[in-house]
Amino acid sequence: MVRLQESVVGVDGVVARMRALGAAWPEGDGVGVFNGVYLAVTEELDRRIDAGEFPDRRGASTLDVRFAERYLTVAERGPVPACWRPLFQFRRHPGVRPLQFALAGINAHVGHDLALAVVDACRVLGCEPEDLEAGFEHVGDVLVALEERIREELMPGPDLLQVADPLTHLLGSWSLERAREAGWSAARALWALRGLPELAEEFAARLDAVVGLASRMLLTPLGRWGPCSPYGP
Repeated sequence: MVRLQESVVGVDGVVARMRALGAAWPEGDGVGVFNGVYLAVTEELDRRIDAGEFPDRRGASTLDVRFAERYLTVAERGPVPACWRPLFQFRRHPGVRPLQFALAGINAHVGHDLALAVVDACRVLGCEPEDLEAGFEHVGDVLVALEERIREELMPGPDLLQVADPLTHLLGSWSLERAREAGWSAARALWALRGLPELAEEFAARLDAVVGLASRMLLTPLGRWGPCSPYGP
């Protein structure tokens, strides 16, 4: 019970830290756009955990907190891994659209951070990745639903279809579902390599670099665009 309470307090703390970050960044900041999206995801997960939708509440809360901590460590002036570097470098670029910022952040967080968070949670809970698979899938389902909403709300309207064409083409090359599947495979691989720290570190570094390359592609400047994100900063 004590550990469960600590996990719930941790989720509340995560939400408070995200809100503080969003309040500190200027309007239109690219990291702020992602932060607003991720805050919505975390609040939705918190509601679902409280509603009993996760069979293993402790496991889901622990994974949620460890997952968020990976992003918050970077956002709160920590070291910036390769997967996050493009978003932080382009966060104020006038030619990058809000939807690009949102999806680049999701790519970095799901493609890289989620795998490491699964390993972190397994170590804390003393379990195997398979024990967290149901929670992992629930988290993924929330992300997929929110990604669909984000695309609808942040895509330019019909009056900007000519401008939107390259954006549609660019973002059509990336899939959250594929990123989630790759993240789960990476988590299992990292867990299997836990007894070989040098090899595990090399694997994680290569994962970081590959995910960073995808984020850089998603942030290809496409020209100025007017409306700002309803989510951020």
